[in-house]
Amino acid sequence: MFKRLFSSALVFGMAAVAPPAFAAGCAPRDGVVQRLQQSYSETLTAGGLQKSHPVDTMIEVWSSAETGSFTVLVTHPSGISCIVASGQHFFEVPTSAVLPGQTN
Repeated sequence: MFKRLFSSALVFGMAAVAPPAFAAGCAPRDGVVQRLQQSYSETLTAGGLQKSHPVDTMIEVWSSAETGSFTVLVTHPSGISCIVASGQHFFEVPTSAVLPGQTN
């Protein structure tokens, strides 16, 4: 019984402090993309196919050089996109850059 109560409290406690990106939830991709473009001036910056079970999903990174905002989407084959992260101060790393802790 204690384990069940503890698990429930943990789940509800995490939901109460969930970041706004998770609160945005999921919607048809066309609508999400339109909102990112119109409201945040974001464009598709990067993406890739994620091997998921039972279906593969597309990971998309949308960002704006103008506002510095970024959004990470997971798009399902059904056409539904879910916002999994968002933030400010987006930056790109040039491919020739040396990252901290690396040597040439």
